[in-house]
Amino acid sequence: MKKLVKFIFKGMLVVLVIFGVLWGYRTHENVKRVEAYRAQVSSELAKYDLTADTQLVLAIIYTETKGGATDVMQSSESVAGNGNTNVIDTQSESMSQGIKNLVNLIEYANEKGCDVYTGVQAYNFGKAYVDYVAAHGGTNTTKLAEAYSRTVVAPSLGNKTGATYTHLTWDSLFYNGGKLYTDGGNFFYAQEVHFNFNLLKLFNW
Repeated sequence: MKKLVKFIFKGMLVVLVIFGVLWGYRTHENVKRVEAYRAQVSSELAKYDLTADTQLVLAIIYTETKGGATDVMQSSESVAGNGNTNVIDTQSESMSQGIKNLVNLIEYANEKGCDVYTGVQAYNFGKAYVDYVAAHGGTNTTKLAEAYSRTVVAPSLGNKTGATYTHLTWDSLFYNGGKLYTDGGNFFYAQEVHFNFNLLKLFNW
């Protein structure tokens, strides 16, 4: 019996090591792909005198697409506020629109006395989220973002029953078993961007 337990334990350990190596390799490759946009992002941010925020934009690119799409910042929906998708034709256009939108959201969050990550979460939810946070303490939290997702975003898009779907990340898994509200956006978005902000630093070698 002890031999069997040891065998199973060793087998699980080998699987974990293999998984860790594969995850590390894939993450490093994704980071390299995203880092290739650094100069372009810095140049775009320089238009707003915000080159110090380059790492934050790269973290958003990592969160959105890992740098592997034409609409690299998934900024189609913010074009003219029309909510349409697939209206971005180049990565340069995506970054220009995405950065413009992000800068506006962060500046609006600042005007409303909110933290930077309120603006980041609003990149996923929309500008009205800043007003919501401003009326509820001025600091983005997962609890606030969840409430907004459940009571505002999801119902506005037809989910009036609180239906959920699986969304597995470290944050979501430990918070609620990995669930998001259907049509409710991603209320873990700011946390994921923050995590990826640090991940880019860790794997940038």
